[in-house]
Amino acid sequence: MDGAFEDDNEQSITIDEYLNKVEAEELEADLVLGGDEGKECTYTTGYMKRQAIFSCLTCTPDGNAGVCTACSLSCHDGHEIVELWTKRNFRCDCGNSKFGENFCKLFPQKDLENGKNSYNHNFKGSYCSCGRPYPDPDVEEQEEMIQCIMCEDWFHEEHLGLESSDEIPRDEEGEPLYEDFICKTCSATCSFLTLYPQTIWAAGGQSGDVTANTSKDKNVLEDIPSACGSGKLENDACSHGSGEDIMANANCGSISVAKTSLIGESSEKNIDSNQSTKDANLQTPCVLGVDTVATFPVLESKPLFLAKNWRDTLCRCDKCLDMYSQNHASYFLDKEDSIAEYEKMAKEKREEKLQKQEGAELSFFNKLGHIEKMEILSGIADFKEEFRTFLESFDTSKTITSSDVHQIFENLAKKRRRME
Repeated sequence: MDGAFEDDNEQSITIDEYLNKVEAEELEADLVLGGDEGKECTYTTGYMKRQAIFSCLTCTPDGNAGVCTACSLSCHDGHEIVELWTKRNFRCDCGNSKFGENFCKLFPQKDLENGKNSYNHNFKGSYCSCGRPYPDPDVEEQEEMIQCIMCEDWFHEEHLGLESSDEIPRDEEGEPLYEDFICKTCSATCSFLTLYPQTIWAAGGQSGDVTANTSKDKNVLEDIPSACGSGKLENDACSHGSGEDIMANANCGSISVAKTSLIGESSEKNIDSNQSTKDANLQTPCVLGVDTVATFPVLESKPLFLAKNWRDTLCRCDKCLDMYSQNHASYFLDKEDSIAEYEKMAKEKREEKLQKQEGAELSFFNKLGHIEKMEILSGIADFKEEFRTFLESFDTSKTITSSDVHQIFENLAKKRRRME
C-alpha cells in the first residue's frame, strides 16, 4: 500500500485513474498470457497452437529451451527470465534434459526433449536483425517492435527494410491498419501471396515495391471469383502498386524458393494441413488457376503487411494445400493462429473468470447466516462513512499520502474496538 501513495512532491493521480491503470495492466497481462492463470504446466496439453513462452537464461544460457507461464513462476522464480510473448506449436521444456539436474516442480514426467519445438535467437534475449535485447539498456526510449508471423522474431521499425516508417500502414491516430506482418527475409518463402487480389494487403503496405521478373495476364486474378474462402475482405480494398504488376501465372503445385535458416529455426515444425479439409476440397477449383506456368515470380525481399481477414481469401484447393504444407505455412489457413484471435479468446476467458469471481462472491455471501451478513454490510457502511468524513475534512489542494490511508483504517479499528 505504501508504494501506491508517495510524498507530496510525487506526481498525484485520482483513485479512478489508479484503478483504471490497474485494470489496464491486468488486461494487458491476460492478453499476453492468453488467459492462462499460471497454475498448471501446459506440457500435458501437448504442442499448443499458441501460448506465452519464457526462456530461463539461468538454467539454459544457450537459449535452447522454453517454459510455460506456470513453470516460469513456480520453477524459475528469481531466475533471469526472458519474456518471449507467444510462440506457436510449442511444448513446455521445463525440467527436460536441457535443464540438467533441475526438474520441473509441476510436472516432472517429461520426455527428454520436445522434438517439434523450434527456437531462434529470441530465446537468448536477442531480437531483430540487429540482435539487440528488449528492453535495450543502451536506449532511453524503447522503440516499438513488430512481430513477423512466420519466423516470430521481433523487429524495430527502422530495421524492417523500408525507406521510412511512414510506409507502415497506420491510421491517423497511429494505430496499425494491418492484421499481420511478414518480414523481408520470410517474404521470399510466401511469394505466392503476391498473386492474390489487392484486397489481401493493408492500405499503405509495401508489397507495391515487390515486383515479378516477368508480367503476363496481370488482371487474371481480378476476374476469378473466390472458389474457396470468402474472396472478399471486410475492410475496404487498398491501393497496392504491385498488385497490378505481379504476374498471375503460377503453378500451385510447384514452388522454387530458397528457405532461409531463420525460417527453418522458427517455422519448420508447424501444423500440417488437416486431412479432412483436403478431402473436402478435392474438387474445389484453384483461385490462382490450375493451367499455369511452373514457377512463382522472383521477388525482391520486402516486408509484407496483410489486411484484416486476409486468411479468408487464401485458396483451399488440393494443390494449394500441398503447397502450404511444403512451405511449412499450413497455419496460414487457421484463423485461431492469428494474434488477433488469440487476444479475442483471452478476453473471453477474462470475462468468464470475472463472472465466476462475482458469482463465487455472491454465492459465499448468500451462504452466510443473517448475523454474518449484517456484520459485513455494517463494515462496508462504516468504511464508506469514514472515507466520506475524511474527504470532507481533507484539503483538496494536497495529495493523499500513505499515512492518510493508514489513519483511515486506524480510525475504523478504534471504532470497532469501542463497539465490542
